[in-house]
Amino acid sequence: MDSNSVGQIPLHQTSSRKRLDHKRDTICILGTGDFGRSLGIKLLKSGHPVVFGSRDPKNSALLPSGAQVFSHAEALKISKIIFLAVHRENYDFIPALSDLLDGKVLVDVSNNLRMNQYPESNAQYLSQLVPKANVVKGFNTVSAWALQSGSLDASNQVFVCGDDNISKQLVMDVARSIGLTPLDQGSLLAATELENYPLQLFPMWRLTFIIMAGLTVFFFLYNVVLKVIYSYVIYNTDKTYQMVISIPNHVFPSVSLILLGLVYLPGVIAAFLQLYRGTKYKRFPDWLDKWMLCRKQLGLASFAYGFLHVFYSLVKPLRYIFYWKQVQYAASQVKKNTTSEIEMVWVWRGDLFYALGILGFFVFFLLGITSLPSVSNAMNWREFRFVQSKLGHVTLLLCTAHTAVLGWNKFLRPTAFKWGLPPGYMLAMVIPCIVLVLKLILITPCVDRMITRIRQGWERKRRDLDYSA
Repeated sequence: MDSNSVGQIPLHQTSSRKRLDHKRDTICILGTGDFGRSLGIKLLKSGHPVVFGSRDPKNSALLPSGAQVFSHAEALKISKIIFLAVHRENYDFIPALSDLLDGKVLVDVSNNLRMNQYPESNAQYLSQLVPKANVVKGFNTVSAWALQSGSLDASNQVFVCGDDNISKQLVMDVARSIGLTPLDQGSLLAATELENYPLQLFPMWRLTFIIMAGLTVFFFLYNVVLKVIYSYVIYNTDKTYQMVISIPNHVFPSVSLILLGLVYLPGVIAAFLQLYRGTKYKRFPDWLDKWMLCRKQLGLASFAYGFLHVFYSLVKPLRYIFYWKQVQYAASQVKKNTTSEIEMVWVWRGDLFYALGILGFFVFFLLGITSLPSVSNAMNWREFRFVQSKLGHVTLLLCTAHTAVLGWNKFLRPTAFKWGLPPGYMLAMVIPCIVLVLKLILITPCVDRMITRIRQGWERKRRDLDYSA
């Protein structure tokens, strides 16, 4: 051992001691609203000394026990890290405290009522008001409820940005100490994006919602035309009651099957693009990138529609119209004094139809379970890929076969095409069948070997190979 190192503290113990020192730093919270109180409780439970700065220090009945309450100026004098838990409209008291904030870390946790409400972000505006302070944007994506309920019931990610790296590190250490996961988003210029983030409504689901809504409306109207309007025009029969149970039970499986096909179609298209280009180092088109990024959402939406189809199918035998048709059929047999012979073809068709549906939904359920983070985190990459890819295509095959058995021989009967239009389930099979045929081509040995080589880094020698696109 070097003589110079005798009596010195090891590096890992030094950094550990620094973190403990930060933990002992008094933290000030300016603002006694729901978020400020929840943050104070969380910090106190983690061992941080906490003081509140309030316009009315005497009115502290709702504040957590163990926290001290002072005026704004008194609280700032004994604190190094300050959390500003007030709205931008109430920043008017801040400029008067500029000298007390000199060199201190000021954490802006505010959000706005709408996206891009102001020309600059709240954090940038705050840095203009108190240029001597080290302003850090953070904790604005965490709600008071999340702080109270803990990370098990809400997201534990905290986005942090700021121009001073030491100040950011202090705030990130505080976040870790209360069980949250900080993510450094760069300089204070990123504050606008962070403030817009909580105002976004399902940003990753936007394309999926559009596809879901479009397919649902299309198939509903399509089935209304074929089952309600057609019966009224041709036979003068009122079948509007089918719009409640029967038609939705045709819409849900159709949309579910198409959405499941859309999950695996972009992967197939990407594979053929790589085959055509002879390289994996060329970017996919933007539309394909966006499509591949929303595959998980498409799969979950497909699973939800499949669940609805299962429940609607279970309800069908309980309906009055079902009993009425059974009684009418039995009465007609009695009047004719005849008994229909059992047709084994229909027996096989019914049993095969339900068996494929049950098996398809069971494997689909496995896909849904493995998409949960708690389950997927316990699997290695090969296991996860096997379930989501191999079993996913098996699910698509079973569900498509389930639909094909429903059609049976109707695909070749002209009477099944009302007004020349195919039944809805035939349309629903188009995309899944395309996916299955293309996938069958890709898994043939010669094609599969070529795809594997390309994905391992092999490139076809071409003079016009362009990597910029």
